Formats: sequence, structure tokens, C-alpha cells
Amino acid sequence: MKIAITGCNGGVGRCVVLWVLKEGHTVVGADCVIAEDTDFYNNPAFSFHPVDLKDFDATLKVFMGCDAIIQLAAFAQPMDYKTKVHNENVVITWNVLRAAAELGINRVALASSVNVLRGVFSTEPTFQYFPIDENHPCEPDEPYGLSKLIAEIQADTIVRRYPCMRIASIRIHCFVPTRARACRQDHFRFRGDLWGYVQMDSAADAFLRAVTVKVDRWTGHETFFIVAPQLAADEDWLELKEKYFPNVTVKPGWTESGTKGFFDCRKAEHLLGWVHTDYA
Repeated sequence: MKIAITGCNGGVGRCVVLWVLKEGHTVVGADCVIAEDTDFYNNPAFSFHPVDLKDFDATLKVFMGCDAIIQLAAFAQPMDYKTKVHNENVVITWNVLRAAAELGINRVALASSVNVLRGVFSTEPTFQYFPIDENHPCEPDEPYGLSKLIAEIQADTIVRRYPCMRIASIRIHCFVPTRARACRQDHFRFRGDLWGYVQMDSAADAFLRAVTVKVDRWTGHETFFIVAPQLAADEDWLELKEKYFPNVTVKPGWTESGTKGFFDCRKAEHLLGWVHTDYA
């Protein structure tokens, strides 16, 4: 497949490009940032296109001839909690989705985030039950999480008008090369992200699966939590839960299941065939 990857020079983008190339696909890289220290610029299966994705016509042009799009271009945290992150993330994602529809590109994966929940960037983390699955309410109180939730609503909107499109919103967690890099000693400070992480190659695998699995696996727009099953912490998940979230309900059967994390990623396993792996 010929796959466009936006934000190709970012931290997530570089990893996804390398993974997609390794799996034998052709990559059209798009970014407003030009990098010189990449591992793939000399790969004949990769081409780079400098583009401002806030410009719809430029976005449309760069995607011509592609079979799928992996949309990673975005600010990855709230910065000053004002306007820039929200406004640019929202415009970029809509331009990508609308360009895909215009060009008949029916396979799209969006980089969403676990921060569609009221988590690490919020004034106070708030969860209604554990383990968290895709049915959990999304109620962010900050501009980054809101921009990701709006991107998911944009995806819902575009598939209503273009029902042949299939879009996956990939809700990734702390993106790290190894579990050790994600471990935090200050458990209270990082309670908002539920001490979770995702190994970066495993996350890249989820993005690629989202645009390559058979079309009969699912249709329309679906959201997927992509999180390691184990915690980046030195305490048991139940001990952490009782210490920091004593009033949050645990769904029946989860305690006995032996799982050690706060997220239920079985939907990704069922529809994408994705299972987290610590590759490094």
C-alpha cells in the first residue's frame, strides 16, 4: 500500500514511518518540520513533502495517489492551556479527513489519546470505573484532550456523509521505547495517567493494522485504547487503586482476571488483531 503519514518527523511519526517501511509499504511523509537526522529519508520507498496541513488545498495535493492515511500531525500536550493547541489540532484533523473523503481514500487512522479522559493534564483526574474501555465517558477539561475528542467527533461526522470510509482513532498512552523509561517513582503525581504506557513499536503496529486489516473486520469509525497491559509502576494495580481511587468501581470479573493494568484493550485485539508487545 501507499500510505501517507502526517507528522512524519515527530517522535511518534518517525517510529511509525520506520515500522510501515519495514512491513513493505510505500510511505508519503508530510510535515511542516524538515528534519535531517532521520533513518528513512534515503529509503527509496519514502518520499517527503513539506506541507502546512492547516492549508486544505496543500493537504489535498499531498495525499493524491495514496491508499491510506495515518494522521499523526498535532501538538502532543496542552502547552499554555490557551488556544494554539486546540485550534491547530482541530483544523489539521478536519483537513486530513475532508481531503481523504474528497480523494476517495477510505482507510484512515487518527492519533487520538488517552487524554480524551479527564487524566494527567486535568485539574483532577476523574474516572468512573476500572478497567477503562471505549465506553467510558470522555470529559476532558483542557484543550489538548478536547482537540482529540473533537477529532473523534469529526471522524463520526465524516463517515456519516461518506459511509465507505473506515476510520480508527488510536488512543495511545505515554509513548516510550521501554517500560523502564515510563516508570515513575512519584505515584501520586502521575496518578492521572494511571501509570500506563505503550511501547512505541507496538503503538506503530496498531496504526498500521488500523489501515490494513480486512475491510470486513469493522466499518465506520471506531475508537481503540492502545495501552500496555502491565503498569509502569512498582506496585500492584489494586494497591494503587485503593490508595488513589478508592471510590472508583471495579467491573465484575476484572480483579480475578489477573490483568495488571487500568485499561481494557480487548476491542483492539478483537478488531485489529493487536496485542501489546514490549519489543525492546
